[in-house]
Amino acid sequence: MITVQRVAKAAGKHLTKTALQLRKALGARATRSCPACGAAVVGFFRYGDNGQWGCPECGASPRERLMNWLIQQGALKVPTDGAILHMAPNEASLVRRFSAAADYTPADLDPSRYGVANMTRVDLMNLADRDRYDLFYASHVMEHVPDDMAVLRNIHRALKPGGEAWLIVPLWDKPTEDGSFDIPPRERERRFGQWDHVRQYGPDFADRIRAADFDLEEIDAATIDVATRHFHGLDDRLFRARKPGGESAR
Repeated sequence: MITVQRVAKAAGKHLTKTALQLRKALGARATRSCPACGAAVVGFFRYGDNGQWGCPECGASPRERLMNWLIQQGALKVPTDGAILHMAPNEASLVRRFSAAADYTPADLDPSRYGVANMTRVDLMNLADRDRYDLFYASHVMEHVPDDMAVLRNIHRALKPGGEAWLIVPLWDKPTEDGSFDIPPRERERRFGQWDHVRQYGPDFADRIRAADFDLEEIDAATIDVATRHFHGLDDRLFRARKPGGESAR
């Protein structure tokens, strides 16, 4: 669905990306670095309200760069000898990392939207696996599901004991506001930031995760030292949920 908000975001992205290309062509020094692709870059392009959003070389978002940086630093461990369920796999760098696993499942409710090999259709509302996965990854997925508590319980059941769910959602500072698909798309865009979202999460998303019987660690880019955060354009918050039992990957 085309909306004024989406057009404005696309225009800002195009203009700032073009400006970065021009600066590079004119010999501007590359003083930043993208952890997703390893490129030295002049800067990052704008998307929406974030003026340092995208890598001009690979397109990686701040949350994709954060995940790569955390893995590179050893703060997160990818279980390459285990099983990974990767929902909405539109972050190419993470597809590369996760697909090294012995059992990698890239999945979405609509697999046709992705150019990733071996895409599988998975409806998180009906996820019936039990004790199968070592890692579940979903970035900006939970705000789309009709019943997030049901999905969190399904994820918990699908993980092996000691398995982890790495979850990233759009956040604001207020309490979570829930909606439904009965709300017209333009009203959902106004209330939740995007026409296909059914809620806007606040920091209390952590309470919902714990209510599904997960142990939880929150890793916020804001806690990373300012120089590193600026150099790599890191942003967002990772909710690292662990199913009790088994051996921890920490």
